[in-house]
Amino acid sequence: MAMASSKKTKMTKKVAFYATLILLMVVTLFPFLIMLMTAFKSSGEAVSTSPTIFPKEWTFQHFQDIFNPVVFPYLIYFKNSLIVALTASVLAVTIGIFGAYALSKLKFMGKTTINASFYTVYMFSGILLVVPLFKIISGLGLYDTRTSLIITMIVQTLPTAIFMLKSYFDTIPDDLEEAAMIDGLNRIQIILYIIIPLSISGIISVFVYSFMVAWNDYLFASIFISNSENFTLPIGLNALFSTPDYVWGRMMAASLVTALPVVIMYAISEHFIKGNLTEGGVKG
Repeated sequence: MAMASSKKTKMTKKVAFYATLILLMVVTLFPFLIMLMTAFKSSGEAVSTSPTIFPKEWTFQHFQDIFNPVVFPYLIYFKNSLIVALTASVLAVTIGIFGAYALSKLKFMGKTTINASFYTVYMFSGILLVVPLFKIISGLGLYDTRTSLIITMIVQTLPTAIFMLKSYFDTIPDDLEEAAMIDGLNRIQIILYIIIPLSISGIISVFVYSFMVAWNDYLFASIFISNSENFTLPIGLNALFSTPDYVWGRMMAASLVTALPVVIMYAISEHFIKGNLTEGGVKG
């Protein structure tokens, strides 16, 4: 009886767990389902007083419209976002690797203070950086350029990048470095041939994080960019609200296409991270 009761209790807990999980997935994914379905509805059906979840008549017109430069210069905004996100991510990861290595493996005065300062970054909102960054950007003559956004995104993501990478580098034994130095490798070679290959999972994670922050940024882009030719996608989508070409279907279609690069990058990075962890486990 006790065994049967125990099995029944375990089964009840398992059913409750999966039921809760399914409920959370439904609640989380329902807005995305509405967005997806609205993108395929006609303009009239999207604002109908008798709303439906699935379209009565499916249309791809909204997806065609967002790639029409006359209606919405999506490709220009996409190019600006891609340049800003990729450049800022690559630079943040590159600088972060060397900064994290120094904090993890080198000994120098003030190291403990610098390490502790990274925790304080999370105490303040990014809005506090707007005024000093605006003065710096304006003083350098970079206002209303993609370069201004690249700089601000590096400033925004670099502390987290260094903090995350340092955590990975701390797990690498110092014996590997000592053996490499005996073989004649210098610090740069150690980073390139030992640290980076052993930390590729962390580096990919940091890159994806930096890319997502830069890709989705609205606050800094709305302040440092005023010319529509330099708009990134979040600002471009917001600008579409105030144009005569604004309809809900186009907004949902543009939002879906905008989200695709991040979703694809996350899926690819997850594959590489899992592959690297498996390979590392086999070698170990």
